[in-house]
Amino acid sequence: MSFLSPTLRLENLSTQPTMTQDHVPEDQRYNKQNIVAQWCVPINGKMYRIELEHGTTSGRRMIWVNGREVLRRDWMFKLVGEDTFHIDQTRCIIRVDPAPGFKYEYSLYIDGKSHDQYTEDMTRQYRLWLYTDDAAAEAPQEYRIMLKLDTLSLYVNDELRTEESVFVHGGTDTKFLLQDTEFVLQARSSGNKHDGIVHTLLANGVPVPEAKMQEIMQEPVSILQSSN
Repeated sequence: MSFLSPTLRLENLSTQPTMTQDHVPEDQRYNKQNIVAQWCVPINGKMYRIELEHGTTSGRRMIWVNGREVLRRDWMFKLVGEDTFHIDQTRCIIRVDPAPGFKYEYSLYIDGKSHDQYTEDMTRQYRLWLYTDDAAAEAPQEYRIMLKLDTLSLYVNDELRTEESVFVHGGTDTKFLLQDTEFVLQARSSGNKHDGIVHTLLANGVPVPEAKMQEIMQEPVSILQSSN
């Protein structure tokens, strides 16, 4: 996958998708085997799985976000080009370029930045933890906990939480309960300007390893396989 210049132009593409399959239920239109590219992107504290269907024989191009269709073009004679869509008011572009051997390269741009550039920015702006409660009553419960550093907004499975922080020696603690698991988000001074504030998440008193944003964004299905 290659990432080209974020200075993009729309050429020979309608601004509206062509809807010719509206009579087919959305869940039947979605076929995982037809997906040729996928990306994982955090936008405003929520994680999104973006998938592209590119039919080189049918001429159909479809874009799915968390399993929902956001754009469809049928019978396109031009198999390369760009498509624009929005997620939570953020402009996204998927670009299709020719590659050697009658193949194609697929690139995603978010807010004018390539997926790689955007990933680097998000790594600096967010902290992410993944936790699985194996002791849940019916089935293991998975939690994706994200902290936006500039606003200290806390998201659990894409939902914004309103939790109060209390001052403790050396920093603050933010406590919240999910099912039978008590979480504590600790904020402590690192003691030096370079590292600043260090955030640690505890689940029932046990530290939860911080997930690497760059790895997670390259493996969308592993954390969003049940999203709708």
